[in-house]
Amino acid sequence: MSGEDLGLLLKQERGQFVDFVSAYEYKKTGGRAKSSEELSREIARVASGMANADGGTLVVGIEPDKSVTGIPHAPEELQLLVQAPQSLLLPPLHPACERIHLGNLLLLKFEIGPSPEIHRISGGRSFYRIATENPSIAPEQIQSMREGKKSFHYERQTVPDATWEDLDGEAIEAFTQKTQDSRDPKTVLHQTYHLIDGSMEKPSITMAALLLFGKNPDRWHPRCGIDFVKYEGNERQYGGSLNVVKRIRFETSLCRLIDEAVGRIKEQVRERTILHDLFFQERLEYPTFAWQEAVVNAVAHRDYALSGASAEVWMFEDRIEVRSPGLPPPPVTLEQLRSQQKVHFSRNPLLVRALTDLGYLREMGEGVPRIFREMEHHGLRSPEFSAEGFFFTVTLRNSPIYDEATLRWLNQFGASAVNFRQRRLLVYAHSHGKTFSTADYQRVGEVDRDTAYREIRALVKLGIVGPLKPKSRSYRIIEKL
Repeated sequence: MSGEDLGLLLKQERGQFVDFVSAYEYKKTGGRAKSSEELSREIARVASGMANADGGTLVVGIEPDKSVTGIPHAPEELQLLVQAPQSLLLPPLHPACERIHLGNLLLLKFEIGPSPEIHRISGGRSFYRIATENPSIAPEQIQSMREGKKSFHYERQTVPDATWEDLDGEAIEAFTQKTQDSRDPKTVLHQTYHLIDGSMEKPSITMAALLLFGKNPDRWHPRCGIDFVKYEGNERQYGGSLNVVKRIRFETSLCRLIDEAVGRIKEQVRERTILHDLFFQERLEYPTFAWQEAVVNAVAHRDYALSGASAEVWMFEDRIEVRSPGLPPPPVTLEQLRSQQKVHFSRNPLLVRALTDLGYLREMGEGVPRIFREMEHHGLRSPEFSAEGFFFTVTLRNSPIYDEATLRWLNQFGASAVNFRQRRLLVYAHSHGKTFSTADYQRVGEVDRDTAYREIRALVKLGIVGPLKPKSRSYRIIEKL
Protein backbone atom coordinates (compact mmCIF):
# COMPACT_ATOMS: atom_id res chain seq x y z
CA MET A 1 0.00 0.00 0.00
CA SER A 2 1.37 3.40 -1.00
CA GLY A 3 1.24 6.55 1.10
CA GLU A 4 -1.42 7.88 -1.31
CA ASP A 5 -3.62 4.81 -0.75
CA LEU A 6 -3.21 5.18 3.01
CA GLY A 7 -4.19 8.84 2.69
CA LEU A 8 -7.43 7.85 0.93
CA LEU A 9 -8.15 5.33 3.67
CA LEU A 10 -7.59 7.98 6.33
CA LYS A 11 -10.19 10.20 4.63
CA GLN A 12 -12.81 7.65 5.62
CA GLU A 13 -14.52 7.88 8.98
CA ARG A 14 -14.60 5.05 11.48
CA GLY A 15 -17.76 3.06 10.87
CA GLN A 16 -19.18 -0.30 9.95
CA PHE A 17 -16.34 -1.20 7.59
CA VAL A 18 -13.34 0.85 8.76
CA ASP A 19 -11.58 1.13 12.11
CA PHE A 20 -8.27 2.43 13.42
CA VAL A 21 -6.46 1.13 16.51
CA SER A 22 -3.65 2.94 18.30
CA ALA A 23 -0.61 1.08 19.59
CA TYR A 24 -0.41 3.59 22.45
CA GLU A 25 -2.51 4.43 25.47
CA TYR A 26 -2.61 7.82 27.11
CA LYS A 27 -3.10 8.74 30.77
CA LYS A 28 -2.65 11.90 32.78
CA THR A 29 0.98 11.01 33.35
CA GLY A 30 1.62 10.68 29.61
CA GLY A 31 1.56 8.08 26.86
CA ARG A 32 3.07 4.64 26.67
CA ALA A 33 3.07 1.77 24.20
CA LYS A 34 0.42 -0.86 24.87
CA SER A 35 1.77 -4.27 25.77
CA SER A 36 1.76 -6.74 22.89
CA GLU A 37 -0.76 -8.88 24.79
CA GLU A 38 -3.11 -5.93 25.32
CA LEU A 39 -2.86 -4.76 21.70
CA SER A 40 -3.29 -8.33 20.42
CA ARG A 41 -6.55 -8.71 22.31
CA GLU A 42 -7.79 -5.37 20.98
CA ILE A 43 -6.97 -6.45 17.41
CA ALA A 44 -8.72 -9.79 17.97
CA ARG A 45 -11.81 -8.10 19.43
CA VAL A 46 -12.26 -5.65 16.52
CA ALA A 47 -11.42 -8.29 13.90
CA SER A 48 -13.91 -10.78 15.35
CA GLY A 49 -16.62 -8.11 15.50
CA MET A 50 -16.10 -7.32 11.82
CA ALA A 51 -15.93 -10.99 10.82
CA ASN A 52 -19.12 -11.76 12.75
CA ALA A 53 -20.84 -8.86 10.93
CA ASP A 54 -20.07 -7.56 7.42
CA GLY A 55 -16.28 -7.61 7.29
CA GLY A 56 -14.10 -4.53 7.07
CA THR A 57 -10.65 -2.95 7.14
CA LEU A 58 -8.66 -2.53 10.36
CA VAL A 59 -5.46 -0.43 10.45
CA VAL A 60 -3.23 -0.65 13.54
CA GLY A 61 -0.91 2.27 14.33
CA ILE A 62 -3.34 5.18 13.90
CA GLU A 63 -4.79 7.42 16.61
CA PRO A 64 -8.51 8.30 16.99
CA ASP A 65 -7.76 11.73 15.43
CA LYS A 66 -6.21 9.83 12.46
CA SER A 67 -2.64 10.91 13.23
CA VAL A 68 -0.19 8.16 12.24
CA THR A 69 1.94 7.06 15.20
CA GLY A 70 2.94 3.57 14.07
CA ILE A 71 3.66 0.40 16.01
CA PRO A 72 6.77 0.64 18.23
CA HIS A 73 6.93 -3.06 19.14
CA ALA A 74 9.90 -5.37 18.61
CA PRO A 75 9.85 -7.82 15.64
CA GLU A 76 8.96 -10.84 17.80
CA GLU A 77 6.07 -8.86 19.36
CA LEU A 78 4.95 -7.70 15.92
CA GLN A 79 4.49 -11.31 14.89
CA LEU A 80 2.15 -11.80 17.86
CA LEU A 81 0.05 -8.89 16.58
CA VAL A 82 -0.10 -10.29 13.05
CA GLN A 83 -1.21 -13.69 14.35
CA ALA A 84 -3.66 -12.34 16.97
CA PRO A 85 -6.84 -13.18 14.97
CA GLN A 86 -5.57 -16.74 14.54
CA SER A 87 -4.17 -17.37 18.00
CA LEU A 88 -6.75 -15.57 20.15
CA LEU A 89 -10.01 -16.44 18.37
CA LEU A 90 -12.06 -19.62 18.26
CA PRO A 91 -12.44 -20.73 15.57
CA PRO A 92 -9.24 -19.09 14.27
CA LEU A 93 -9.66 -16.18 11.86
CA HIS A 94 -7.24 -15.76 8.95
CA PRO A 95 -7.58 -12.22 7.53
CA ALA A 96 -5.14 -10.89 4.96
CA CYS A 97 -2.53 -8.75 6.73
CA GLU A 98 -0.28 -6.17 5.06
CA ARG A 99 2.70 -4.41 6.65
CA ILE A 100 2.80 -0.74 5.65
CA HIS A 101 6.03 1.27 5.97
CA LEU A 102 5.55 5.02 6.12
CA GLY A 103 8.97 6.59 6.63
CA ASN A 104 10.28 5.04 9.83
CA LEU A 105 6.77 4.12 11.01
CA LEU A 106 5.22 0.68 10.64
CA LEU A 107 1.49 -0.07 10.44
CA LEU A 108 -0.58 -3.23 10.04
CA LYS A 109 -3.61 -3.38 7.77
CA PHE A 110 -6.06 -6.28 8.17
CA GLU A 111 -8.64 -7.01 5.44
CA ILE A 112 -11.42 -9.00 7.12
CA GLY A 113 -14.17 -10.78 5.24
CA PRO A 114 -17.60 -11.63 6.68
CA SER A 115 -17.38 -15.08 8.19
CA PRO A 116 -20.01 -17.83 8.05
CA GLU A 117 -19.03 -18.71 11.63
CA ILE A 118 -19.24 -16.92 14.97
CA HIS A 119 -15.75 -16.13 16.31
CA ARG A 120 -15.09 -15.54 20.00
CA ILE A 121 -12.11 -14.53 22.10
CA SER A 122 -10.45 -17.62 23.57
CA GLY A 123 -12.19 -18.34 26.85
CA GLY A 124 -14.29 -15.18 26.51
CA ARG A 125 -17.03 -13.37 24.65
CA SER A 126 -18.17 -12.91 21.07
CA PHE A 127 -18.47 -9.45 19.50
CA TYR A 128 -20.48 -7.94 16.65
CA ARG A 129 -19.73 -4.76 14.70
CA ILE A 130 -22.49 -2.12 14.62
CA ALA A 131 -21.34 1.24 13.21
CA THR A 132 -18.30 2.26 15.32
CA GLU A 133 -19.01 -0.09 18.21
CA ASN A 134 -18.15 -3.73 18.93
CA PRO A 135 -20.71 -4.80 21.55
CA SER A 136 -20.59 -8.31 22.93
CA ILE A 137 -23.21 -10.77 21.72
CA ALA A 138 -25.68 -11.97 24.34
CA PRO A 139 -25.33 -15.75 24.82
CA GLU A 140 -28.97 -16.33 23.89
CA GLN A 141 -28.41 -14.61 20.53
CA ILE A 142 -25.43 -16.64 19.40
CA GLN A 143 -27.41 -19.67 18.21
CA SER A 144 -29.91 -17.53 16.30
CA MET A 145 -27.00 -15.70 14.65
CA ARG A 146 -25.54 -19.03 13.61
CA GLU A 147 -28.88 -19.85 12.01
CA GLY A 148 -28.92 -16.50 10.24
CA LYS A 149 -25.40 -17.01 8.89
CA LYS A 150 -26.51 -20.14 7.05
CA SER A 151 -27.91 -17.80 4.39
CA PHE A 152 -24.39 -16.41 3.75
CA HIS A 153 -23.69 -19.29 1.38
CA TYR A 154 -25.76 -18.05 -1.54
CA GLU A 155 -23.95 -14.77 -2.27
CA ARG A 156 -20.53 -16.31 -1.54
CA GLN A 157 -20.85 -19.32 -3.82
CA THR A 158 -18.65 -19.17 -6.90
CA VAL A 159 -20.25 -19.82 -10.29
CA PRO A 160 -18.11 -22.24 -12.35
CA ASP A 161 -19.38 -21.00 -15.72
CA ALA A 162 -18.86 -17.30 -14.94
CA THR A 163 -15.73 -15.43 -16.07
CA TRP A 164 -14.35 -11.93 -15.65
CA GLU A 165 -15.84 -11.08 -19.06
CA ASP A 166 -19.34 -11.63 -17.65
CA LEU A 167 -18.85 -8.56 -15.44
CA ASP A 168 -19.48 -5.02 -16.64
CA GLY A 169 -16.05 -3.39 -16.79
CA GLU A 170 -17.47 0.14 -16.96
CA ALA A 171 -19.60 -0.45 -13.86
CA ILE A 172 -16.60 -1.83 -11.96
CA GLU A 173 -14.44 1.11 -13.05
CA ALA A 174 -17.13 3.55 -11.88
CA PHE A 175 -17.26 1.67 -8.57
CA THR A 176 -13.49 1.84 -7.97
CA GLN A 177 -13.50 5.52 -8.91
CA LYS A 178 -16.27 6.22 -6.42
CA THR A 179 -14.35 4.39 -3.70
CA GLN A 180 -11.14 6.16 -4.84
CA ASP A 181 -9.21 2.90 -4.92
CA SER A 182 -6.38 3.11 -7.45
CA ARG A 183 -5.48 -0.57 -7.38
CA ASP A 184 -6.26 -3.01 -10.16
CA PRO A 185 -10.05 -3.73 -10.15
CA LYS A 186 -9.48 -7.47 -9.73
CA THR A 187 -7.36 -6.77 -6.66
CA VAL A 188 -10.01 -4.44 -5.20
CA LEU A 189 -12.85 -6.93 -5.72
CA HIS A 190 -10.70 -9.76 -4.35
CA GLN A 191 -8.89 -8.25 -1.35
CA THR A 192 -11.29 -5.60 -0.08
CA TYR A 193 -14.74 -6.81 -1.12
CA HIS A 194 -14.18 -10.59 -1.37
CA LEU A 195 -16.34 -10.67 -4.51
CA ILE A 196 -13.94 -12.80 -6.51
CA ASP A 197 -11.27 -15.34 -5.65
CA GLY A 198 -8.22 -13.93 -7.41
CA SER A 199 -5.71 -16.43 -6.07
CA MET A 200 -5.88 -18.49 -9.26
CA GLU A 201 -4.93 -17.43 -12.79
CA LYS A 202 -8.62 -17.61 -13.70
CA PRO A 203 -10.62 -15.64 -11.07
CA SER A 204 -13.59 -17.41 -9.50
CA ILE A 205 -16.64 -15.14 -9.63
CA THR A 206 -19.09 -15.09 -6.71
CA MET A 207 -22.85 -14.77 -7.09
CA ALA A 208 -22.59 -11.42 -5.25
CA ALA A 209 -20.26 -10.07 -7.97
CA LEU A 210 -22.64 -11.22 -10.72
CA LEU A 211 -25.62 -9.60 -8.99
CA LEU A 212 -23.74 -6.34 -8.44
CA PHE A 213 -21.85 -6.00 -11.73
CA GLY A 214 -23.09 -8.70 -14.10
CA LYS A 215 -23.68 -7.68 -17.72
CA ASN A 216 -26.77 -9.92 -17.72
CA PRO A 217 -27.64 -10.57 -14.06
CA ASP A 218 -30.87 -12.36 -14.98
CA ARG A 219 -28.72 -15.06 -16.61
CA TRP A 220 -27.52 -16.01 -13.13
CA HIS A 221 -30.65 -15.11 -11.14
CA PRO A 222 -34.04 -15.03 -12.88
CA ARG A 223 -35.76 -12.64 -10.46
CA CYS A 224 -33.10 -10.31 -9.02
CA GLY A 225 -34.88 -7.09 -10.05
CA ILE A 226 -37.86 -5.11 -8.75
CA ASP A 227 -41.50 -5.36 -9.84
CA PHE A 228 -43.48 -2.13 -9.45
CA VAL A 229 -47.28 -2.34 -9.64
CA LYS A 230 -49.69 0.56 -9.20
CA TYR A 231 -53.31 -0.32 -8.36
CA GLU A 232 -56.50 1.68 -8.59
CA GLY A 233 -58.20 1.79 -5.19
CA ASN A 234 -57.04 0.26 -1.92
CA GLU A 235 -57.19 -3.49 -2.67
CA ARG A 236 -55.93 -5.87 -5.36
CA GLN A 237 -58.58 -7.10 -7.75
CA TYR A 238 -58.39 -10.10 -10.09
CA GLY A 239 -59.91 -11.41 -13.31
CA GLY A 240 -62.46 -9.11 -14.92
CA SER A 241 -62.04 -6.60 -12.07
CA LEU A 242 -58.26 -6.38 -12.47
CA ASN A 243 -57.27 -2.92 -11.25
CA VAL A 244 -53.63 -2.62 -12.32
CA VAL A 245 -52.94 0.93 -13.54
CA LYS A 246 -49.22 0.61 -14.25
CA ARG A 247 -46.64 -2.16 -14.14
CA ILE A 248 -42.88 -1.69 -14.51
CA ARG A 249 -40.25 -4.41 -14.36
CA PHE A 250 -36.74 -3.22 -13.43
CA GLU A 251 -34.02 -5.67 -14.49
CA THR A 252 -30.38 -4.61 -14.30
CA SER A 253 -27.31 -5.12 -12.12
CA LEU A 254 -27.71 -4.03 -8.49
CA CYS A 255 -25.17 -1.22 -8.89
CA ARG A 256 -27.72 0.47 -11.20
CA LEU A 257 -31.01 -1.05 -10.04
CA ILE A 258 -31.75 1.24 -7.11
CA ASP A 259 -31.24 4.50 -9.02
CA GLU A 260 -33.30 3.25 -11.96
CA ALA A 261 -36.19 2.01 -9.80
CA VAL A 262 -36.27 5.01 -7.46
CA GLY A 263 -36.23 7.43 -10.39
CA ARG A 264 -39.24 5.84 -12.06
CA ILE A 265 -41.23 5.16 -8.88
CA LYS A 266 -40.74 8.77 -7.78
CA GLU A 267 -42.81 9.82 -10.80
CA GLN A 268 -45.78 7.93 -9.32
CA VAL A 269 -45.63 9.51 -5.85
CA ARG A 270 -48.32 12.19 -5.83
CA GLU A 271 -48.17 15.70 -4.51
CA ARG A 272 -50.98 16.98 -2.35
CA THR A 273 -52.08 20.59 -2.06
CA ILE A 274 -52.49 21.82 1.51
CA LEU A 275 -53.40 25.21 2.96
CA HIS A 276 -50.55 26.57 5.06
CA ASP A 277 -50.56 30.11 6.51
CA LEU A 278 -53.12 31.26 3.90
CA PHE A 279 -50.95 29.92 1.07
CA PHE A 280 -51.36 26.69 -0.86
CA GLN A 281 -48.30 24.40 -0.73
CA GLU A 282 -47.42 21.11 -2.42
CA ARG A 283 -46.33 18.18 -0.28
CA LEU A 284 -45.44 14.64 -1.36
CA GLU A 285 -47.83 12.04 0.01
CA TYR A 286 -44.88 10.02 1.45
CA PRO A 287 -41.58 11.29 2.88
CA THR A 288 -38.94 10.63 0.21
CA PHE A 289 -36.43 9.08 2.60
CA ALA A 290 -38.98 6.65 4.07
CA TRP A 291 -40.05 4.87 0.90
CA GLN A 292 -36.61 5.02 -0.72
CA GLU A 293 -34.98 3.47 2.37
CA ALA A 294 -37.55 0.67 2.26
CA VAL A 295 -36.66 0.00 -1.41
CA VAL A 296 -32.90 0.05 -0.69
CA ASN A 297 -33.35 -2.39 2.20
CA ALA A 298 -35.42 -4.71 0.01
CA VAL A 299 -32.57 -4.88 -2.51
CA ALA A 300 -29.78 -5.20 0.05
CA HIS A 301 -31.35 -7.59 2.55
CA ARG A 302 -33.71 -9.84 0.56
CA ASP A 303 -33.06 -13.57 0.40
CA TYR A 304 -31.61 -14.11 -3.08
CA ALA A 305 -31.71 -17.87 -2.56
CA LEU A 306 -35.48 -17.51 -3.15
CA SER A 307 -34.81 -17.15 -6.87
CA GLY A 308 -38.43 -17.52 -7.95
CA ALA A 309 -39.56 -14.14 -6.57
CA SER A 310 -38.60 -10.50 -7.09
CA ALA A 311 -38.63 -7.64 -4.66
CA GLU A 312 -41.95 -5.86 -5.19
CA VAL A 313 -43.32 -2.35 -4.70
CA TRP A 314 -47.12 -2.16 -4.64
CA MET A 315 -48.71 1.29 -4.71
CA PHE A 316 -52.35 1.75 -3.67
CA GLU A 317 -54.42 4.89 -3.15
CA ASP A 318 -53.79 4.82 0.60
CA ARG A 319 -50.41 3.11 0.98
CA ILE A 320 -47.15 1.78 -0.45
CA GLU A 321 -46.08 -1.79 0.28
CA VAL A 322 -42.43 -2.76 -0.24
CA ARG A 323 -42.26 -6.55 -0.30
CA SER A 324 -38.99 -8.43 0.06
CA PRO A 325 -38.48 -12.19 -0.46
CA GLY A 326 -37.24 -13.71 2.78
CA LEU A 327 -38.22 -13.11 6.40
CA PRO A 328 -35.94 -11.05 8.67
CA PRO A 329 -32.85 -13.18 9.36
CA PRO A 330 -32.25 -14.28 12.96
CA PRO A 331 -31.61 -12.65 15.37
CA VAL A 332 -33.62 -9.72 13.89
CA THR A 333 -37.34 -9.91 14.78
CA LEU A 334 -40.47 -8.02 13.79
CA GLU A 335 -40.86 -6.89 17.40
CA GLN A 336 -37.39 -5.29 17.37
CA LEU A 337 -38.21 -3.41 14.17
CA ARG A 338 -41.58 -2.24 15.50
CA SER A 339 -40.00 -0.98 18.72
CA GLN A 340 -37.28 0.87 16.77
CA GLN A 341 -34.42 -1.00 18.35
CA LYS A 342 -31.04 -0.36 16.76
CA VAL A 343 -30.48 -3.80 15.25
CA HIS A 344 -28.29 -4.90 12.38
CA PHE A 345 -27.64 -8.27 10.83
CA SER A 346 -26.84 -8.69 7.15
CA ARG A 347 -28.10 -11.68 5.23
CA ASN A 348 -25.89 -10.52 2.34
CA PRO A 349 -22.78 -8.91 3.89
CA LEU A 350 -20.82 -8.86 0.61
CA LEU A 351 -23.64 -7.00 -1.15
CA VAL A 352 -24.18 -4.72 1.84
CA ARG A 353 -20.57 -3.55 1.95
CA ALA A 354 -20.49 -2.76 -1.78
CA LEU A 355 -23.87 -0.99 -1.70
CA THR A 356 -22.72 1.01 1.34
CA ASP A 357 -19.62 2.22 -0.48
CA LEU A 358 -21.82 3.10 -3.47
CA GLY A 359 -23.71 5.41 -1.11
CA TYR A 360 -27.03 3.55 -0.84
CA LEU A 361 -26.68 2.39 2.76
CA ARG A 362 -25.45 4.53 5.63
CA GLU A 363 -25.18 3.95 9.37
CA MET A 364 -26.16 0.36 10.09
CA GLY A 365 -29.20 -0.05 12.32
CA GLU A 366 -30.29 3.60 11.82
CA GLY A 367 -32.50 3.26 8.72
CA VAL A 368 -35.66 1.91 10.35
CA PRO A 369 -35.68 4.38 13.29
CA ARG A 370 -35.26 7.21 10.79
CA ILE A 371 -38.24 5.94 8.75
CA PHE A 372 -40.29 6.23 11.96
CA ARG A 373 -39.02 9.77 12.54
CA GLU A 374 -39.73 10.88 8.97
CA MET A 375 -43.28 9.50 9.03
CA GLU A 376 -43.94 11.10 12.43
CA HIS A 377 -42.49 14.42 11.30
CA HIS A 378 -44.86 14.48 8.32
CA GLY A 379 -47.83 13.67 10.55
CA LEU A 380 -48.27 10.18 9.07
CA ARG A 381 -48.80 6.85 10.74
CA SER A 382 -45.80 4.79 11.81
CA PRO A 383 -44.47 2.22 9.32
CA GLU A 384 -45.91 -1.27 9.62
CA PHE A 385 -43.86 -4.48 9.42
CA SER A 386 -45.39 -7.84 8.61
CA ALA A 387 -44.50 -11.31 7.38
CA GLU A 388 -46.73 -13.40 5.16
CA GLY A 389 -45.53 -16.62 3.58
CA PHE A 390 -41.93 -15.99 2.61
CA PHE A 391 -42.38 -12.22 2.07
CA PHE A 392 -41.39 -9.49 4.51
CA THR A 393 -43.43 -6.31 3.95
CA VAL A 394 -42.94 -2.68 4.95
CA THR A 395 -46.17 -0.68 4.65
CA LEU A 396 -46.26 3.14 4.58
CA ARG A 397 -49.70 4.78 4.77
CA ASN A 398 -50.43 8.28 3.52
CA SER A 399 -53.35 9.03 5.85
CA PRO A 400 -52.36 11.80 8.30
CA ILE A 401 -52.61 11.35 12.06
CA TYR A 402 -52.81 15.07 12.82
CA ASP A 403 -54.39 18.02 11.07
CA GLU A 404 -52.06 20.60 9.52
CA ALA A 405 -52.33 23.07 12.40
CA THR A 406 -51.48 20.41 15.02
CA LEU A 407 -48.59 19.12 12.93
CA ARG A 408 -47.17 22.62 12.50
CA TRP A 409 -47.41 23.16 16.27
CA LEU A 410 -45.81 19.78 16.98
CA ASN A 411 -42.87 20.27 14.62
CA GLN A 412 -41.63 23.24 16.62
CA PHE A 413 -40.07 20.68 18.98
CA GLY A 414 -37.96 18.96 16.29
CA ALA A 415 -38.42 15.41 15.02
CA SER A 416 -34.91 14.34 15.98
CA ALA A 417 -35.16 15.63 19.54
CA VAL A 418 -38.19 13.61 20.66
CA ASN A 419 -39.30 10.05 19.96
CA PHE A 420 -42.68 8.94 18.66
CA ARG A 421 -44.13 8.34 22.17
CA GLN A 422 -43.09 11.81 23.29
CA ARG A 423 -44.64 13.39 20.19
CA ARG A 424 -47.87 11.47 20.77
CA LEU A 425 -47.95 12.69 24.37
CA LEU A 426 -47.35 16.30 23.32
CA VAL A 427 -50.30 16.10 20.92
CA TYR A 428 -52.44 14.61 23.70
CA ALA A 429 -51.44 17.41 26.08
CA HIS A 430 -52.01 20.01 23.34
CA SER A 431 -55.70 19.11 23.36
CA HIS A 432 -55.92 18.80 27.17
CA GLY A 433 -54.94 22.23 28.37
CA LYS A 434 -51.20 21.84 27.62
CA THR A 435 -50.75 19.70 30.76
CA PHE A 436 -50.29 16.01 31.50
CA SER A 437 -49.27 13.64 34.27
CA THR A 438 -46.92 10.68 34.52
CA ALA A 439 -49.99 8.41 34.50
CA ASP A 440 -51.13 10.06 31.25
CA TYR A 441 -47.73 9.31 29.71
CA GLN A 442 -47.94 5.65 30.77
CA ARG A 443 -51.40 5.31 29.22
CA VAL A 444 -50.81 7.24 25.98
CA GLY A 445 -47.30 5.92 25.39
CA GLU A 446 -48.15 2.36 26.53
CA VAL A 447 -45.02 2.15 28.70
CA ASP A 448 -44.21 1.35 32.31
CA ARG A 449 -43.70 3.99 35.00
CA ASP A 450 -39.88 3.93 34.83
CA THR A 451 -39.85 4.47 31.06
CA ALA A 452 -42.47 7.23 31.36
CA TYR A 453 -40.45 8.99 34.05
CA ARG A 454 -37.19 8.68 32.10
CA GLU A 455 -38.71 10.06 28.89
CA ILE A 456 -40.49 12.90 30.71
CA ARG A 457 -37.17 13.86 32.33
CA ALA A 458 -35.64 13.97 28.84
CA LEU A 459 -38.37 16.43 27.78
CA VAL A 460 -37.67 18.52 30.88
CA LYS A 461 -33.96 18.55 30.09
CA LEU A 462 -34.72 19.73 26.55
CA GLY A 463 -36.82 22.58 27.94
CA ILE A 464 -39.98 21.29 26.24
CA VAL A 465 -41.97 20.64 29.43
CA GLY A 466 -41.69 21.66 33.07
CA PRO A 467 -43.30 20.53 36.33
CA LEU A 468 -46.43 22.37 37.44
CA LYS A 469 -45.04 22.52 40.99
CA PRO A 470 -41.73 21.45 42.58
CA LYS A 471 -41.55 17.64 42.83
CA SER A 472 -44.89 17.39 41.03
CA ARG A 473 -45.81 14.48 38.77
CA SER A 474 -47.85 16.78 36.57
CA TYR A 475 -46.25 18.85 33.84
CA ARG A 476 -46.99 21.70 31.46
CA ILE A 477 -45.75 22.31 27.94
CA ILE A 478 -43.34 25.22 27.53
CA GLU A 479 -44.41 26.94 24.32
CA LYS A 480 -41.68 27.87 21.87
CA LEU A 481 -43.84 29.53 19.23
